Parts: sequence; structure tokens; C-alpha cells
Amino acid sequence: HVQLAESGGGLVQPGGSLRLSCTASKSSGNISDFYSVGWYRQTPGNQRRFLARITSRGVTDYVDDVKGRFIVSRDAAKNTVYLQLNNLKAEDTGLYSCNTQLNDGSIVPGGQGTQVTVSS
Repeated sequence: HVQLAESGGGLVQPGGSLRLSCTASKSSGNISDFYSVGWYRQTPGNQRRFLARITSRGVTDYVDDVKGRFIVSRDAAKNTVYLQLNNLKAEDTGLYSCNTQLNDGSIVPGGQGTQVTVSS
């Protein structure tokens, strides 16, 4: 039974940085073995939007407007996938969440998400 939990959000000024974490519980198995782990952002009145992901092979991909600013990485020892947010803009504000696609194709959602607010 895979369980994920997000953390690391907060209030940051434009141009600032945050590092978000998506941690799999010990009973979930190794997050490095999951087919992929993705990060998403949702804002009020809008659908959740894909931002970035990392595959079990370590391949990463990003949507265009976060390329060069956001970095997705993984720490197997901590069973965690990170999303480093750099040069934040007001439009990056939202509820960030992760999910994972397992090797059998099933999708497992993350937890409650973590709020990022970019404001001066």
C-alpha cells in the first residue's frame, strides 16, 4: 500500500526559493523503484496542472514555464522525491502535490499537498 506525503511549502518573496518533498512511507517500498513520480500544482478554480516528473531511471521532464527554474530530484535513502523551486514568481502560487505511477500502470495520489505562496 503506497502512501505519499508532501511537505516544504510556505510563503516566499518573488525571486526566492523553496524545496518541496514528496516522501513515501516505509511500507510503500522504494520510491526509486516507482515508474515515475510527478509534481502538480492547483490553483483555485483551475484544474491540477502537471509540472515535472522523474522516472525510475532518473529521467526528468518539465513543462516549459518551469524549465530552468524548478528541479526534480530523488534521495533514495530518504525515500523522497524533491522539487526545488527557484526564482519563484507570483504565478507559481498554488497547492503543490505529488503522485506516482507504479510499474503496473496504477496511479497513486499524494497526500494533502503543500501550499506555496509567492508574495512580497
